[in-house]
Amino acid sequence: MTLSLNTIKSNKSLKQPKKRIGRGNGSGIGTYSGKGLKGQKARAGVSGLKRLGMRQILLRVPKSRGFKSLSGKDQVLNLDDLNVFKDKDIVNNKVLKEKGLISKEAITVKILGDGELTVKGLTFENIKISESAKEKITKLDGTIL
Repeated sequence: MTLSLNTIKSNKSLKQPKKRIGRGNGSGIGTYSGKGLKGQKARAGVSGLKRLGMRQILLRVPKSRGFKSLSGKDQVLNLDDLNVFKDKDIVNNKVLKEKGLISKEAITVKILGDGELTVKGLTFENIKISESAKEKITKLDGTIL
C-alpha cells in the first residue's frame, strides 16, 4: 500500500475532546472529580511540591543571600606589577594578557597606586587608573589615553 492523500487516515486520539471534570454525576467524573474524599490533596490551591513532600527539601536548601551584579568587577593591578615593562612601552589589555598579568582580555583593568613604579614613559590605553596611581605615573612622564 502506497502513501497518498486518499489513503491517509486521521488519528482518532487527536479528535478526542478534553476531559472536563466536575460537571455533574452524569458525566461520570462528577462528585469528587477524581480527587477522592477530603484532605489536603483534595483541596484547590495546594501546590504539587508541597503535596509531594518537596517542602522539606526546599527548606533544607540554603538560600543565596545578597546581590550579585551582572557586570563583573574590574581586574586589579598595582603599580609595582607594571615593572616588567620597558621604558616608553604601551600598556593595554592585549599586552597585559600576553605578559600574564591579567586572566581575561575582555574584562576591564584598573591600576591602583600601591607600590612604586620604576619604568618611565609608559603609555596607558583604555585602562582605568586610580587618582594616586595617576600622580605617580605622571611624575615618571607617563601618558594616559
